[in-house]
Amino acid sequence: MPKSNWLALLISYIYVFAIIFAGEGLRKWRGYSADFTRKAIHIGVGMWVFATVALFEHWYFAIIPPLTFIVINYISYKQQVFKAMETGEKGQLGTVYFPTSFAVLLCLFWSRPYIAAAGIMAMTWGDAFASIIGLRWGRRKYQIFRRTRSLEGSAAMLAFSFASILITLVAMVPLGWPMALPYALIVAVFATVVEALSPWGIDNLTVPILSAGLLYLIGV
Repeated sequence: MPKSNWLALLISYIYVFAIIFAGEGLRKWRGYSADFTRKAIHIGVGMWVFATVALFEHWYFAIIPPLTFIVINYISYKQQVFKAMETGEKGQLGTVYFPTSFAVLLCLFWSRPYIAAAGIMAMTWGDAFASIIGLRWGRRKYQIFRRTRSLEGSAAMLAFSFASILITLVAMVPLGWPMALPYALIVAVFATVVEALSPWGIDNLTVPILSAGLLYLIGV
């Protein structure tokens, strides 16, 4: 079946808004915290990268939805429109950086989509579960650049980044499991260090872009 950029655009907007409104519904009707719904939206939207490379024919159409959501998410941040994905903290622009990195990676690596997808997976699963597990079970704290992290959160970042990058490489390159393992491990360790060192809020930029860059440099 031939690809249709216009149909892909329509489906993309429907999907992302459905994820956001589902998060809003969970927050309002079931009383889930904004921390939980924000990460649920984070994961749901991040997984759309696979549909993006499958549905779109051209990268310059594929980046239209994330570019749109840079604007929408900034308005939401300023006006607290979608409370399910806002922390309410001043200067926390993670929801703006997320589609920014999405667009940048699609633009840079459209011809090698597994690199873009792997970088986004480090952000989607690794960063999300670093926050979830760190906040819920983080007991062993450490500080870098006045930011408090936990060893439990960093371990989750490593584990979920490794697993999601490994699956991406095996599915999309495809590499066999033995060949994909060292690549996934190297990038996951790097992503974990980058996440720990990133100043507040910019890990949604640094983790996916630098992880994808490393994967490109090591020649996958």
